[in-house]
Amino acid sequence: MYDRGTHDNRPKALLAYEMHAPIDYLNPNLPARLAHVRMPLVDATPETIHGYGRLVEDPEECRIEIVRWPAQGSRPIDTDTGDQGGTTEGVFICEWRGDILYGRNQAVDGHYILAYAQAPELARTDHADTPVRMLLWHANYHPDGGQMFFPIDRRAFYVPLALPGDDVTPQRFVCFRFDGRQGLYIHPNIWHEGVFGLEGTQRFFDRQGAVHARVSVDFAREFGCLLEVPI
Repeated sequence: MYDRGTHDNRPKALLAYEMHAPIDYLNPNLPARLAHVRMPLVDATPETIHGYGRLVEDPEECRIEIVRWPAQGSRPIDTDTGDQGGTTEGVFICEWRGDILYGRNQAVDGHYILAYAQAPELARTDHADTPVRMLLWHANYHPDGGQMFFPIDRRAFYVPLALPGDDVTPQRFVCFRFDGRQGLYIHPNIWHEGVFGLEGTQRFFDRQGAVHARVSVDFAREFGCLLEVPI
């Protein structure tokens, strides 16, 4: 466990601000010498994925759950309002450049560093070596709706997931392995971080709630660690 009291002497008010400041996903500026927490690696089947979501055979038949806007007090949201934002869709692209896995989500115009193959302070992009592990620094969930990823390039991929709860810890994450023949639909509030190709560039069809509210966990700063899984 990361003990902020012994590793960081900045004022608590500044730390609280940084935890809620916008995240620079392309320049996360992570601390050095982070610990690694190994995720279990599990083959994705209808049984193992139950509770997180479901496998997708046909993306056109996959319905995206949209969550009604929460009531602010004792009066309920009118039943014909609050869930009309609909969905958005596009191509999600993950690309290994040396030791860094980049992601681009055209559905929401998002650009990210998803993972590393080496400690972030040692990661380089000037080589084409095949990665042998992934180190995950961040995850999020969407309270407004579900999300579907379906492989355009039918190759194996990974998806780290954790069940709902803002008390999430690194130890609650499981990395699911997909063989590339099926896609994944995840329920609202499920912790995730996109989809992870195992080498090169890989494309996925993405459909998700259009509001795209996002709740984040920063493993590096909150827990002093990265989540690790071998490739």
